[in-house]
Amino acid sequence: MTAKRNTAVALIRETAPFAIRAERASDVVAREALLDACFGDNRHTRTCQRLRDGRAPAEGLSLAAVRQDGRLVGTVRLWHVSAGGRSALMLGPLAVDGDCRGLGVGAALMARALTVAKTRGHGAVILLGDAPYYARYGFSATKTGELLLPGAFERERLLGLELVEGALDSAWGMIVPTGAPLKTRASRARSRKAPLAVPHAA
Repeated sequence: MTAKRNTAVALIRETAPFAIRAERASDVVAREALLDACFGDNRHTRTCQRLRDGRAPAEGLSLAAVRQDGRLVGTVRLWHVSAGGRSALMLGPLAVDGDCRGLGVGAALMARALTVAKTRGHGAVILLGDAPYYARYGFSATKTGELLLPGAFERERLLGLELVEGALDSAWGMIVPTGAPLKTRASRARSRKAPLAVPHAA
């Protein structure tokens, strides 16, 4: 029985020479370089970027895939949105280093992201992507036909996945960001320097 367990662990290590963990501040430079390599210099002008600009990702849902040497080889983030009045998460970007494709990095990131999202009580995830690829994770256009994005997009690429049955029922209208504003260095510095409020007598 013990030998059987050891064999299974060895096989997992052999087929998945990477680990999925929470994104760290030290990952930022490598993450940005990976996204540039995967999506090009114009990635900041894409439609879904409008839902991310100036917003913080959903708590616990910024994930990184790293090799044993510590090199970042994959990334995914999810963001709070309102999908036509329905609370949801927007997934993206999902990126994998070209040298590591075929190792299951993308699948592992997706599996962890969806598991964490469900554990944290989120009801639905939406993304803009290739329908045949994301169908394996349960995404479809079944309940996104009446939703819109703030910019040009291909209708068949707007996909949704319900983590809670009925979470996207009657979803209609514009998808808008609802995440917390991103704290910049300047805003953090201002908050540190701000004087303490003195209560006024009534």
